[in-house]
Amino acid sequence: MQENLPLGPQEVSGTGGVSCVAPEELNFLPGMSGPRPVVLSGPSGAGKSTLLKRLLQEHDSIFGFSVSHTTRDPRPGEENGKDYYFVSREVMQRDIAAGDFIEHAEFSGNLYGTSKAAVRVVQAMNRICVLDVDLQGVRNIKKTDLKPIYIFVQPPSLEVLEQRLRQRNTETEESLAKRLAAARADMESSKEPGLFDLIIVNDSLDKAYWALKEALSEEIKKIQGTGCS
Repeated sequence: MQENLPLGPQEVSGTGGVSCVAPEELNFLPGMSGPRPVVLSGPSGAGKSTLLKRLLQEHDSIFGFSVSHTTRDPRPGEENGKDYYFVSREVMQRDIAAGDFIEHAEFSGNLYGTSKAAVRVVQAMNRICVLDVDLQGVRNIKKTDLKPIYIFVQPPSLEVLEQRLRQRNTETEESLAKRLAAARADMESSKEPGLFDLIIVNDSLDKAYWALKEALSEEIKKIQGTGCS
């Protein structure tokens, strides 16, 4: 991947650390040392979680996932502090008002967001921070001093996405319709020049994962070259 990323997104077909400095020295500054953080976005069911899990398994000492906060209830098998920080709306609204979040958004009546503390936890481990956010979150991060690599993961079609979401068996017809409508809007918005550095069409897991790793290869090399991993 080139250091100077193009203004328009590259589209790839396929499925789905920082140097040794004190974390407080990074502090989201435009010229911060080491690799850039990574922002992953895309519709629910596009394959972000599968790709991210594979990336973290293969490079567990290089990447660190920024755990988001949410006010929704945990799904079966989800763990607090691992999948999300599950908090009350009152607590999250209080912390948002206090300026403790980099970005936040509301979807289907629930709040989601990325706290500054969650990113600092990853930075403190001298790892590349990965954030999983929606389009509204991407736009909010664009307004901050954080200078990440923006990657959008999308399904090959809305029909495939609907099939994947139905297979989860976690959606009502109403929530499914909302997710599909949001996905259609997100896929259109992702084409906006300068919004994303890379678009991965998730129709083959292996190809998509190769594209993701290739896009992050320079950042991986930075970590491997510091001896911090």
